[in-house]
Amino acid sequence: MSIKKVTKAILPVAGFGTRFLPATKATPKEMLPIIDKPLVQYAVEEAALVGIKEIIFITNHTKASIERHFSKSSKLEEKLISSNKKHHLKKINPDILQDLTYKYINQEDQLGLGHAISLAKDEINDEPFAVLLPDDLFISKPSCMHQLLNTFNKYKKSVIAVNKIHSDNIHNYGVISTKDISSPYKLDGIIEKPSADKAPSNIAVCGRYILSSDIFNHLQNVKKDHSGEIQLTDAIQSLIQKEDVMACLYEGEKYDCGSKKGYIEATIKLALNDDSIKKDITSFIRDIVE
Repeated sequence: MSIKKVTKAILPVAGFGTRFLPATKATPKEMLPIIDKPLVQYAVEEAALVGIKEIIFITNHTKASIERHFSKSSKLEEKLISSNKKHHLKKINPDILQDLTYKYINQEDQLGLGHAISLAKDEINDEPFAVLLPDDLFISKPSCMHQLLNTFNKYKKSVIAVNKIHSDNIHNYGVISTKDISSPYKLDGIIEKPSADKAPSNIAVCGRYILSSDIFNHLQNVKKDHSGEIQLTDAIQSLIQKEDVMACLYEGEKYDCGSKKGYIEATIKLALNDDSIKKDITSFIRDIVE
């Protein structure tokens, strides 16, 4: 069975980032830096590394800085050159991003992740596509998207990234049910944010997807939840009734940078991976915990 390559990725970035107020009053949460790079760039680079060519941002009018960040800045480049700081040019124009194109779709009302994804229907057409939630930062080799793509290419089915979650936190995630005992799992069902006693498993969705374009038909038909939002999870549950959907157990580290705890943990982790500051940060941590 032949199937089209995955060349497009949707990044929903329209949320208000209320957990990081007042920092996000004027700065999108996706633009908050992890060391010296905004959070959203990690997701864009992850997509680019697996051959994605087009990034579709689902955004809002307050997020103009995201578009500026991924656009050329001639004045800044000229300043760096005239100041004999050419070595910084690769930082603002990394090679990995050179072949990407960007599109921006405005989400006027915050009606859930499913609604955000549905807005890109005309850009996707009938192709399979990736979804990356920039709040989730993944650190691994191969990357989370690479692991997903391997599963997608093998099974020719929609596939979602999952990891195992402690029961205390299961109510924060979409949770799958499956009869399979090892990854990749064939989904029997998926439910959005169940209580621990109603969760069908301890295997939860973790912010990366490769979906067939059929998902748009299901997004169109699912009902809003009790909070008035259209959930991608509900559309996947509907999709399962028509075609197989797989789940790939992610191997690596994941940080929920939409939370303060996860954001700080990711910052520390990447600081300790940075040879230019690793020694000083290690010493600092040792001093404050002793």
